Amino acid sequence: MQFGLGLPISSPALLPEWARAAEDCGFDSLALLDRLAFDNPEPLTALAVLAGATSRIRLQTEVLLGPLRATALLAKQVATLHRMSGGRFVLGIGVGGRADDHDAAGVPLSARGRVLDRQLPELRQIWRGEPYRGAVIGPRPLTPPEILIGGFAPAALRRVALFADGFLCAAPLSWAGGLVQTVRDQWASAGRAGRPRLVCQINVAAGPAAAVARARTAVAGYYAFTGRPGWGAPLTDPAEIADTVAAYREFGADELVLYCYGDDPGQVPALARLVC
Repeated sequence: MQFGLGLPISSPALLPEWARAAEDCGFDSLALLDRLAFDNPEPLTALAVLAGATSRIRLQTEVLLGPLRATALLAKQVATLHRMSGGRFVLGIGVGGRADDHDAAGVPLSARGRVLDRQLPELRQIWRGEPYRGAVIGPRPLTPPEILIGGFAPAALRRVALFADGFLCAAPLSWAGGLVQTVRDQWASAGRAGRPRLVCQINVAAGPAAAVARARTAVAGYYAFTGRPGWGAPLTDPAEIADTVAAYREFGADELVLYCYGDDPGQVPALARLVC
C-alpha cells in the first residue's frame, strides 16, 4: 500500500516546505482538496508550484470540482501540469455538493452530474488531440492522465467504470465496503480488465499539543456545514493511526492519503515514522 499526504489549506505559503518534507520522508503523493467559496488555495495552481519544488512525488486533486470549470480550459491546465511535472499529475475529480461553490461559479447544483458526465469523455477526446468544438487544444499530455473519481452517490460510483482509472473513497471503513464492492461489480460488468485503483483517505494530526489543537479547529471549521459536531475529527493517537493504517491495508486499499488540516510541517516526519 502506498501513502499520500493530504496538504493543509490554511497556510499556502508553507506548502512547498510540506511538499519537500513529504518527498524526503518517502510519501508517494501529495493531495489537495478543492473548494471555491472557501479560504483555500486553488489546487491546480498550488500543485503546479509544488511540482517545481519536488522531483518524484505524485501530485493529485482530491477531488477537483469539475463542473465548476470550463472543459477546454480544464483539459489544457491538466495537460500542462502533467507534461511539466514529468507525468506526475493525477486528476481526482467529482461533482461536489456545496450550493455556495456552485452559486459562485454560476453552475446550477442540480446540473452538476450531467455536466461531469459530458466533461469526462471530452477531456479524453482533447488529450488524444482530437478537435473539440472545431479546435485542437494543446499541449498533449505525455500519456493519458490517470483519472480517479470520488463520490458516494450511485451516479458517482457508476462513473468510475465508465470514465476513470480508479475510485477515491473518502468514506470511513465502517461503510466503505459496500461502495467499493459496487464500484468493482460495475467495473467487471463493463468488461474492463483488472480492477479499479482504490485510494482511501483519513484525517490525522500529529506532533505537539498546540499543532493538534489547530488541526482539530481547522477540521471543525471545514466540516461545520454538515451540522454534525465532531464530523471528520482527525485521528491523533499514534497507536490508533497505526491500527487504522493496518485496517486499510487489510481492506485492500492501493493508497491511503493522510489528510492534515493543521499547518505545522513538523507533522510530516512524525507521520512518516508511523507509515513510511
